[in-house]
Amino acid sequence: MSPVVVLVGPMGVGKSTVGRLLAERLATGYRDTDDDIVAEQGRAIAEIFVDEGEAAFRAIEKAAVSRALAQHDGILALGGGSILDEDTRALLAGQRVLYLSMDVEEAVKRTGLNAARPLLAVNPRKQWRELMEARRHLYESIATAVVATDGRTPEEVTDIALDALELKEA
Repeated sequence: MSPVVVLVGPMGVGKSTVGRLLAERLATGYRDTDDDIVAEQGRAIAEIFVDEGEAAFRAIEKAAVSRALAQHDGILALGGGSILDEDTRALLAGQRVLYLSMDVEEAVKRTGLNAARPLLAVNPRKQWRELMEARRHLYESIATAVVATDGRTPEEVTDIALDALELKEA
């Protein structure tokens, strides 16, 4: 069993929204590893970061991604930083991975780059740029297809993604 599509990309890019639309259009299930973590841990991701630190969160995330890849055969959305783990990237090899991208101005519009994002608490624009400089090549290295979401509606991104991945609607 493996997902039809795995969605990756930065926080706020629209993985959840596009993932749900893809699932609907392909008549399959949708799963988000961030939702899995919140349900399993009984608290918000930001709380895990604050209470236990990033390393502890990444270990929890790695396990959640591994389980979801083994158990889910629909559309799977991963947390923005999940691709930092080398083992996770190895698990994604051979999967159909869609990287949703956006630039910093789009990120500001979508997320407001506010303090609810633990990795962006101080100087959010600068931190977002630094995160993307560190992660962009990782997203690209595992992507089957890349779709820029800047200035596009979720429906437009979904249409482009279906074409890019050569998937037919159910």
